[in-house]
Amino acid sequence: MSSPSSVPPASNASPSSDASPVSVPAAGARSPVTADDVDLAVGLAVRLLAGVPEGAWAGRAGSLEWDCWETVEHLSDDLFAYAAQLGLRTGPLDRYVPVVAESRRPGGPANTVHAKREAGAGGLVQVLEASGALLVSMVRTTPADRRGHHVFGTSDPEGFAAMGVVETLVHAHDLAEGLGLRWEPPAGLCARALARLFPEVAVTAQPWPTLLWATGRAGLPDRPRRTGGWRWHGAPLEEDRPGS
Repeated sequence: MSSPSSVPPASNASPSSDASPVSVPAAGARSPVTADDVDLAVGLAVRLLAGVPEGAWAGRAGSLEWDCWETVEHLSDDLFAYAAQLGLRTGPLDRYVPVVAESRRPGGPANTVHAKREAGAGGLVQVLEASGALLVSMVRTTPADRRGHHVFGTSDPEGFAAMGVVETLVHAHDLAEGLGLRWEPPAGLCARALARLFPEVAVTAQPWPTLLWATGRAGLPDRPRRTGGWRWHGAPLEEDRPGS
């Protein structure tokens, strides 16, 4: 299983855990990220990838060094990992659930979840859909006060839901670039995920380009592309404020 925080920017480097901690602004009115949001994001990604020809998966996924098949496996693994973190009623909050993760080649993603190659592209997409459903179910049924370890802050069900949304939207962008597909998720979905995980980011009138900027994928007219590492804010916003 890869570290559940690994939407890589322009290469396979994970978000920088050395980046400066974010400054969380005072709480304002925001819509929470829900299990329905995870379900929506994964469902859109599944529709995007359904019917992609078998021979197309060996190409690179956008700016990543992974191929498209590996990127779907990595995304599936992240969704599974976030569900697992929510599964421990009294689990340790300083480490991840100790499942085995392995890479199938040098430089490839280290995952717990791998799809059978002989199942083809249809099987790969089924693995993604099933992994997303695990996270949807856990977010929907886990008590709001449940906490799970994350390197960017011990998180709650909403936080892991938002991580699943961001992972899905951004990796679908990588895949769309690699496969020559069009991908633009709903603005409201992007805005809710940004407000939860990137509360310090000033959101433009177009939340999707802002999310791509926040995750090191693209620049904005008033902001150059992030190249020195980035991180999201995992801890519940109401529990982790400057001076609290």
